[in-house]
Amino acid sequence: MHVSGLYIYPVKSCRGLACDVIRLDDLGFEHDRRFLVVDREGQFLTQRGLPQMARIATQLTSADLILSAPGAGRVSVRLTPASAETGTPRRVSAVVWRDGVEADDCGEESAEWLSAFLGQPARLVRIGNAYRRPVRKSPSDSVAFNDAYPLLAISQSSLDHLNAKLDTPVPMNRFRPNLVIAGAPTPHAEDAWPRVRIGLEVVLRAGGPCGRCVVTTTDQFTGERGVEPLRTLATYRRRAGDPANVDFGQNLIHESKTGTLRIGDPVTPLAEG
Repeated sequence: MHVSGLYIYPVKSCRGLACDVIRLDDLGFEHDRRFLVVDREGQFLTQRGLPQMARIATQLTSADLILSAPGAGRVSVRLTPASAETGTPRRVSAVVWRDGVEADDCGEESAEWLSAFLGQPARLVRIGNAYRRPVRKSPSDSVAFNDAYPLLAISQSSLDHLNAKLDTPVPMNRFRPNLVIAGAPTPHAEDAWPRVRIGLEVVLRAGGPCGRCVVTTTDQFTGERGVEPLRTLATYRRRAGDPANVDFGQNLIHESKTGTLRIGDPVTPLAEG
């Protein structure tokens, strides 16, 4: 087995970026979900309620995050504001699910751009020095603006198995993984790995299955929404003991807080630590 895809999503619920090489830090993949769109009360906004967020493309330069969308132009913000140039960032309270966090506001230009495109008041915030958010089921580990865990892995075998059941196949981007693994011997093999080593140095620990939502039915380029693949997944991937959850993919916690992953790295399942 080997890594066939590496992805980051700089802004939660906006379009992701494919990478050939990615580094780890304390929160997961560098630059993954380090920005968040919130409403005027600081509540997080996602494709669940605003499928048009899928139309917002992200780009990273060495210094900036650039957002763009069809017919809306673009806007850029600094990845890390330089205090000497911009002063101390304004700190705001934000809520991701039930977690209250302190974040840095990204300013009026990005807020106006997002509000105009989304058709409602919205602001962009970033992870700053005051940000703290432990993983609920592993409080010694931290997570960025992800739903709950730092990383998500899906095997290509799992997607191929699903697509064989669909009239119209769906791409992997419907599931917004961080890692795609090729060569798994069976569909959903990733469900059974307590730990996994990527390459020679990076070890990841299972956090549990990923319950899927309406985002999987949202075209990640157009924002158009249907019923698949969630309808078909519900026929064979309901969670035992909790049938309200339909699972696809494995959440992961990175035991290795530093390290580099590359396309082609071997993937080796490990026993419990």
